Formats: sequence, C-alpha cells, structure tokens
Amino acid sequence: MLTPTPLFRAGRNEETLIAHRTSLAFLVLALLLATPSFSASTPGNTSNSSFNKAKKTLLRDVYADHLRTFYCDSGFDSKGRVTHSSGYRAKKEGKRARRLEWEHIVPAQAFGQSFTEWRQGDPACVDRKGKSFKGRNCAEKMNLTYRYMQADMHNLVPAIGEVNGLRSNYSFAMIPGEKRRFGSCDMEIESKKAEPPPEVRGDIARTYFYMEAAYPGRGIIGNKCRKMFEAWNKGDPVDAWECERSQKVAVLQGNGNPFVGGACQEAGL
Repeated sequence: MLTPTPLFRAGRNEETLIAHRTSLAFLVLALLLATPSFSASTPGNTSNSSFNKAKKTLLRDVYADHLRTFYCDSGFDSKGRVTHSSGYRAKKEGKRARRLEWEHIVPAQAFGQSFTEWRQGDPACVDRKGKSFKGRNCAEKMNLTYRYMQADMHNLVPAIGEVNGLRSNYSFAMIPGEKRRFGSCDMEIESKKAEPPPEVRGDIARTYFYMEAAYPGRGIIGNKCRKMFEAWNKGDPVDAWECERSQKVAVLQGNGNPFVGGACQEAGL
C-alpha cells in the first residue's frame, strides 16, 4: 500500500513553514501600521485641551497669510471681522454675518454624544444654583479626551458666523437641487443637512477620515456617509493651501493628518 508523501516533512521543514508564516504576519501588520487608514498609526491631539487657545493659534499662526473663510471664500482680518467681497449674500444682515467663527468640520455634538458626561452628566456637573447639567459643558468640564477632540486644530476651520450657526450640528449630505441662499457661495443647508461647495468636499472628507482614525469608537463616520466621503476625497484632491495648512497644524499641535499628508506627498505639494 502506497503511503502518501507529505507536502512538508515534520521537523525542520515544519519549523521553516511556521517561521515564514510568522514573518508574513508581521509584514502584513507592518504594512497596515504604515497605512494612514489604520487607526493605530494616527495619533490625535494630546498637546492642547483649550478650544479658545486653538482658535487664537489658528488665527495668529496658521491663517495670518490666508485670511479666507472655508466655505464661502470671504475675507476676514486679524480681529475676526468678515468682508463679503467674494459675492456672499447674507441671509440676515446681523452681527454673525460679519463675524468670524471657528467651525468644527466634524460637529462637536457628533463626537460629544459618545461621552457619558454629554449624555448623562456627572455628579460634579452642577451650577451655582445647584442644578445639574449635561451636554457639551459637562463633557468639557469633566473629560480630557473630549477637550482634546474639541480643540483639535485639524478639525477647525474659519467660517462666517452666520453659516456656522445655520449649519449647526447637521451632517453633510448631497441635497437635490441648487437652492443657493448665500449668493455666489455654493453652500446649501436644508432639512437638517448641509451640502458644502465642491472645492472643499475633499478637505471635509479627509478631516472626517482623520478624526475617525485618531479617535476610534466615537461614531465619527456612519455607514451611509462613508461612500460619499470616499467619492469626495477622489473628486476634490488636495491643493497647495490644504497641504500648507495641514503642515502648519502638525507642527503647532504635534501630530499630523496622514490622509492629507500622504496625498500631498504623492502630489508633490
């Protein structure tokens, strides 16, 4: 009776096979760690927990030579006064229409709700009148990780106060039709959704990818939005200013956005 010849002989051959498999496993892991989409390679902000400090730093050290708002390309000065030379038409002529504000691309509420202090409060979250509070104020008071996320400069952009207020904490989406309510600014806000201008959609997608990787488990990107962001990332590639801004923030904050940095390197920017 013929005895089948084993593919690998026991002993040294088996040890060699195991060694090769182990080496392959480590190689795959190394490649994953080198990939920007792998969260372990994407540290978040751990240098500044002050939202106010982040806003001042951005105005002084990042945008000093690029005084343009993110969505509508309106100008602003070092004191936060906005001018609408780009054709922006205010929905309401009030103070916020001419005031600069710093917008969270990923809304604070979107990641804030993942914190217990935001949802349920904390025994220490009591005001001077003895009334308990929760939400943003409690999360900011009690949770350092929340404060780091709130102050992450990769997620902050200058915006017209009115647009920031109207966008609120709405998710981004594609809105049917072209109902322009802000003059030449192609920003649409309707039915608790916001559709940004085409020229910043990639910037937004890469910010969402970064926030999801840097702060895993916070529900940054839902399944419905992922494909849209992937399309935005491809349709609106990085430009010189996005690369410059990202590099400045990386130096100031101590961590980069690899979804921007890697694309800038590939583009030679």
